[in-house]
Amino acid sequence: MKIVFASRNKNKYREMRDVFAPMGVELLYSLDFDIQPEVDETGNSYEENSLLKARAWSMSLGIPALADDSGLEVLALGGAPGIHSARIVPGTDQDRMNWLLLKMENIKDRRARFVSCIAIVFPDREKPLVYEARCSGTIALKPAGLSGFGYDPIFMPDGYDKTFSELGDHIKTKISHRALAIKGIAEMLVPVLQYYAVRTMENSRSVQEQ
Repeated sequence: MKIVFASRNKNKYREMRDVFAPMGVELLYSLDFDIQPEVDETGNSYEENSLLKARAWSMSLGIPALADDSGLEVLALGGAPGIHSARIVPGTDQDRMNWLLLKMENIKDRRARFVSCIAIVFPDREKPLVYEARCSGTIALKPAGLSGFGYDPIFMPDGYDKTFSELGDHIKTKISHRALAIKGIAEMLVPVLQYYAVRTMENSRSVQEQ
């Protein structure tokens, strides 16, 4: 089965591609298509935004589409930046980290969590697949580490004294919010793949009998 990844984020695409390949799923990168639907992320939740993106891409291309919406929720900031994490301020990831660290100055309670919601929409099925996962931790006093992206250099997951950027992909791909969401959606996808495999066999048999 081919599924388009409904995002231009190359880092997220790489995180997901290798997980789905052993299942017989070819995850296609959105920028490889001529059609580029623009989606306004107007939802009030990660689920709503992921479904908005997946539906738009699935309708435009006529194939299944997978979309992720994720964010960082800081307890002392009332859950901000939340669904606005990627666009809370204009500029780069560094600009957004600087914004958050400035907001957290002199705040002792630095508890936070990453949230990821993944949705898969199929053009010929009414019910999409949706899975949401979380990873709790704390906000570091300053950035540390060279790997990862987004807020990774300032997020320390529970049970570790290093940031995601310091821990590297060999740890992050096991415990992160997105890793857990990918695992969950992959498990939900198994019976759907079986359904399509059976239907393909039946269609092939029907053609041969004609």
